Amino acid sequence: MKKYKRLLLMAGLISLIFVLSACGTAPINENSTGIWDRYIVYYFAEAIKFLSISANTGIGIILFTLVIRIILLPLMHFQTKSMRKTQELQPKLKALQKQYSSKDPETQRLFREEQQKLYAENNVNPYAGCLPLLIQMPIMMALYQSISRVPELKQGSFMWLNLGKPDPYLILPILAAVFTFASTYLTSMSQLESNASLKIMNFAMPVMIFVMGMSLASGLSLYWVVSNAFQVGQTLLINNPFKIRKERAEAERQVKEREKALKKAMNPKKKNKKK
Repeated sequence: MKKYKRLLLMAGLISLIFVLSACGTAPINENSTGIWDRYIVYYFAEAIKFLSISANTGIGIILFTLVIRIILLPLMHFQTKSMRKTQELQPKLKALQKQYSSKDPETQRLFREEQQKLYAENNVNPYAGCLPLLIQMPIMMALYQSISRVPELKQGSFMWLNLGKPDPYLILPILAAVFTFASTYLTSMSQLESNASLKIMNFAMPVMIFVMGMSLASGLSLYWVVSNAFQVGQTLLINNPFKIRKERAEAERQVKEREKALKKAMNPKKKNKKK
């Protein structure tokens, strides 16, 4: 069941977007009440309008997205480091699973204690990978509502788009799905081992993004395109899977060479003993 937890979490969060994005249809302005409407959605809209060069709402959304991604960059870097540490612990975790393979409650309790001890000793939080996702969900919901409930943004246009309506040509949903796939695939490439959950995620997320992009405001699809394109570039710069694979291959080669050298050093001793 553990391998499906990430899928269940993702499905739950995507459902949360639909539920909360449907909450509230009244226009948002400086007279709106409530913390969410008055202080979050309203100021998101004001930030986008401020960044809209020549009153171009699309440019405002693009710049707003880049600002958000830059603000989240330290958190994403922390997530990346945490994921790499967790992956490096996989051999030790597997050894613990083998050691405490019995399913009785006492053995499983001991396994959990040893697992938490291993995480603590290596300064790893296995749930850190979910934190950026949890933070981005309210941002996407606030952005969607600011586009759909603030008249100036709802009526905004960008190239062929009416930002308050879905992309009629599905260009942005397709691009959003492609960049989402590229981002998840590059991340999975740096994993020590793949599993069914990860492989499903690589395809499930782009499909969900595409389906939502078909029906939601194109302004949100524009956010996804820019955000996930930024994520692809960030991954290649900070957590380049090609570089990581090369480093691992080099480390494995050095280990094999040391083992080979050790065997050669031991062989003369064995021959001397036989003589």
